[in-house]
Amino acid sequence: MKVAIIIDGRRVQIDRGAPIIDAARKAGIFIPTLCYHEALKAYGSCRLCMVEVIQNKQSRLVTSCNFPVEGGMEVFTDTPRVRKIRRVIVELLLARCPDVPLIQTLARQMGIDFSRFKKKEEKQCILCGLCVRFCEEVVGVGAIGLANRGTEREVATPFRVASDVCIGCGSCTYICPTGCIEMVPDEERPKLRRMNLGKLSLSPCPNNYQCEACSIEQEFFEDIKRVIADFRNRHKTPSF
Repeated sequence: MKVAIIIDGRRVQIDRGAPIIDAARKAGIFIPTLCYHEALKAYGSCRLCMVEVIQNKQSRLVTSCNFPVEGGMEVFTDTPRVRKIRRVIVELLLARCPDVPLIQTLARQMGIDFSRFKKKEEKQCILCGLCVRFCEEVVGVGAIGLANRGTEREVATPFRVASDVCIGCGSCTYICPTGCIEMVPDEERPKLRRMNLGKLSLSPCPNNYQCEACSIEQEFFEDIKRVIADFRNRHKTPSF
């Protein structure tokens, strides 16, 4: 069932229950995200995609990646409240990951020259969870996960040992927006690859991190589909 909503003054017809971010994209309105990817279930952890919604004469802030559209809803993606929240999020990430091109790009777009927050220890991982969720939801392996809490949170394999379920497909390296994951030859098993986390930051994205309109993104999905299919074909249980 289609419903109509107003988003930044533009009327959009979209399926009821679709996330607000889909309506924004249909209207040609850009909403920044870090943890969102259309191939994965909405996660809503980075909070960068916050928008202001007016419904039943009440205003509230919601995450656009997982908040469902309802008829008569009015959405604002660039209000002072929204901008303030996004700036704080980017400042926090800038304190954590000052040398990551993606965060530098977002800070520059928002007019942020420096972070007010004290830098504890320079990191490369922004904890978007894309690699973990892609490994679980698309590849179907779950070789990595998010461990610990608070400032100690990190992406890791169980017990910090080489994963015996990782198929070396490299999907985590493709989808990581900071480039801090790479697949390297396994010294103990030369024919296999293992995941390596480190300071491996990529150059700034030539497509301004607009993945849905990027040819590299499409090539990535074709590569991953082929690698996963090859792996599963090699490990099929023989029928007798």
